[in-house]
Amino acid sequence: MSRSKPLSNALISWRGRAMALALLLCVGLWLQPGPALALNDAQQLVVEAWRLVNQSYVDPTRFETVHWRRLRQKALEQPMETSAQAYDAIAAMLEPIGDPYTRVLRPGDYKALRATTEGSVSGVGLQLSLGEDGQGIVVIAPLDGSPAAEAGISSGSEVLEVEGKPCRILGLEATAARLRGPAGTSVQVLIQPPTPRAEPRQVLLRRERVDLQTVRSRLLKREGHRLGLLRITQFSEPVPAGVREALQGFDQEGVEGVILDLRNNSGGLVEAGVAVANAFLAAQPIVETMNRDGLSERRQAAAGQLYSGPMVTLVNGGTASASEILAGALQDDGRSALLGSRTFGKGLIQTLINLGDGSGLAVTVARYRTPSGRDIQNQGIAPDRLLPEPEPLNPGGADDHWLQLAAEQLLQELPTA
Repeated sequence: MSRSKPLSNALISWRGRAMALALLLCVGLWLQPGPALALNDAQQLVVEAWRLVNQSYVDPTRFETVHWRRLRQKALEQPMETSAQAYDAIAAMLEPIGDPYTRVLRPGDYKALRATTEGSVSGVGLQLSLGEDGQGIVVIAPLDGSPAAEAGISSGSEVLEVEGKPCRILGLEATAARLRGPAGTSVQVLIQPPTPRAEPRQVLLRRERVDLQTVRSRLLKREGHRLGLLRITQFSEPVPAGVREALQGFDQEGVEGVILDLRNNSGGLVEAGVAVANAFLAAQPIVETMNRDGLSERRQAAAGQLYSGPMVTLVNGGTASASEILAGALQDDGRSALLGSRTFGKGLIQTLINLGDGSGLAVTVARYRTPSGRDIQNQGIAPDRLLPEPEPLNPGGADDHWLQLAAEQLLQELPTA
């Protein structure tokens, strides 16, 4: 009996070790990574879009609200073989964020948007945005000299249909894509004018290659004085150089005051807008931007300025984004009075990101405030002087009564001899 006990203990010990080994083997097998699920090209596009938005979107707290990781998983669970399916999945993944400016851009849309920043576009010349309800497609402004401008389509109009397709179903990008096309072709558009009780009207627009002519200038002679009209229709890459050339021309012509016209300027490149502000301001604040980490960056003009004389600035409901940065700086710094109507109200900054297959993302990466700390998102900037309705449909044209009123006010601000 005395010898059986150690044997029993040895047996129990052996069994314990065997069970422990079996348990470890089971755990080891459970911890072994399974075969990696290979993602096809379409799925990889979705994952890449999710990653880029995840690391750059201005408000990461929003991701918790919309269950951001689950949205990625849900997108990948769908059958997906083509790029078109990937774009639809990305769009569905981004929609819960609730930011109409953060969106996927299909190759044609991405190429067209890049073209506008370079100064040219082919289509009908409408600058569009989502309406306040997030569904309607609203005209920010028609481009000067475009088919849309010649047809009298005004800022604030809603585009109801394109070729019979409801725009509230198409969405912003698809609506814009249907309006673009080869020069010489036509497109039928149903427009709801912004005026009360106005009936929708069908407009047949002929697409053209639209030279944005982002900077235009000319001399105005009023009561023996020489005034310069500087109109900027969008902030694209050539704008700072064009403004510099225009101001140098004004100096050579002995211009005494400048009317800066930002009507229907829907924005564009923020850096171009800041560069133009630098031309009119001397060591004064231009804008404050806030990134996703809550860090702010204050942009200030250099010590010198290209033009330091009297000026007034025209704005309207089509004045948006980068042009509101410029207008807000001029107003807050006391550099120029704003005349016209309340601006559009877009206080968010986007960046364009190439996805590598010709498509891209537009992602909101920052908010901005005017030098006095105003957040103008969905509020706009109130002008110092409201000008009477109806608003001129052809800014700078012979019947532009707002321009005449701006010239009259500028004359009052000229120094007396």
